[in-house]
Amino acid sequence: MSDRIRFSGVTVNAPDALALANFYAEITRGVAKGSEHWATTTGPDGSIGFQQVADFRAPQWPDGDVPMQMHLEFFVDDLAATEARVMAAGATKFDHQPNSDHCFVYADPVGHPFCLSTWDGPHLD
Repeated sequence: MSDRIRFSGVTVNAPDALALANFYAEITRGVAKGSEHWATTTGPDGSIGFQQVADFRAPQWPDGDVPMQMHLEFFVDDLAATEARVMAAGATKFDHQPNSDHCFVYADPVGHPFCLSTWDGPHLD
């Protein structure tokens, strides 16, 4: 036995877990598995879990009655090429873009914000 704690992943609420897992599988070229109640998307760089919640309300970004609780970040090489892929998969681009020199913010099909960024992670010096 050990007292080691390892980060395993993140789970996102959704009205239909498998439908949202399929969206993220499409944009990351991963694989979605599960049901409408619980599903995962697994790709070469990790996995995301999705759980169905009956009273799901989409977050509003950047401000609103339902605040953003979290957002996903995806590192990309080419913002234009990856934008075309996520938009074709069903994402929408927010009007408010605070870091458009290196990052664009989108909503997935149920409203969760996510970013495509050429900035590879937080730089906390």
